[in-house]
Amino acid sequence: MKLSLIVPVYNEEENLPLLFEAINQALEPLPHTWEIVFVDDGSQDGSLAALKAFARKDSVHVRAVVLRRNFGQTAAIAAGIDHAQGEIIVLLDADMQNDPADIPMLLEKLDEGYDLVSGWRKERKDNAITRNLPSRLANGLISWVTGVHLHDYGCTLKAYRRDVLSGFRLYGEMHRFIPVYAHAAGARIAEVPVRHHPRRFGKANYGLERTVKVLLDLFTVKFLLSYAAKPIYLFGGTGIGLMFVSTLALLVLMIRRVFFNVSVLASPFFQMSVMFFILGFQSILMGLIAELLVRTYHESQHKPTYTVREVINPPPENR
Repeated sequence: MKLSLIVPVYNEEENLPLLFEAINQALEPLPHTWEIVFVDDGSQDGSLAALKAFARKDSVHVRAVVLRRNFGQTAAIAAGIDHAQGEIIVLLDADMQNDPADIPMLLEKLDEGYDLVSGWRKERKDNAITRNLPSRLANGLISWVTGVHLHDYGCTLKAYRRDVLSGFRLYGEMHRFIPVYAHAAGARIAEVPVRHHPRRFGKANYGLERTVKVLLDLFTVKFLLSYAAKPIYLFGGTGIGLMFVSTLALLVLMIRRVFFNVSVLASPFFQMSVMFFILGFQSILMGLIAELLVRTYHESQHKPTYTVREVINPPPENR
């Protein structure tokens, strides 16, 4: 299978017939094999019935994965990836706001040598205050923290080579951070403008509360990418910083005692400096324990700390 299109679905009964028709119009002219993997994420309307009808109508191209309850978009995407067979994975929302007609454009860009092509809703048709503004702020923050500069992390319409999706699992709202994980593995990333349409049926399943979840997931992603292999750099660096502040505070207290006859124990900075020293020492110990856990994780499961793009002239037994 060359291409797998993964579509997470949650209460999109009215959009699904239009979506199915648009997908077929976009994929039928393609010269290679393809499949559509719909993932029903615990829909409570007639979405599942529609997906079953699609599967009966086109058993060659359509597969439906039905989750037992609503697990969220990230879990639905992960389930779709697990059940897809294609060498290339394309993600698409079911709300018809992204246009399936843009899929061939993503594939053409992928053929230029990229491993991941991300859609950019350059002219987004959503509420400017509750959707567009928080999205722009989040995109800027994610780009700044991770160093992977994309205009639109929240656009689900993306094309991936399957190998850049291996080596990590998706939790929380982390599907939007796939480009960051892929970049850490050495993927070549491109971004192209895609069309965006106003929602015709149903209502958005996410609001401003999603921003908080994304922010918390960003902390996790930054830790995993920057410190998962060497946690001592984070914990040890924090510990040394706290101990340095503690030492400076004690030095100031000593100077005040010697030259100005100010009591050391009467100052609240003495208790603070002692506390900072203890916290710093504990932080370094936590870093050492984390180092042991990291080594146990990698060595027990034989997980390498690197990724290989290709081997030129491999040994005969590996050819």
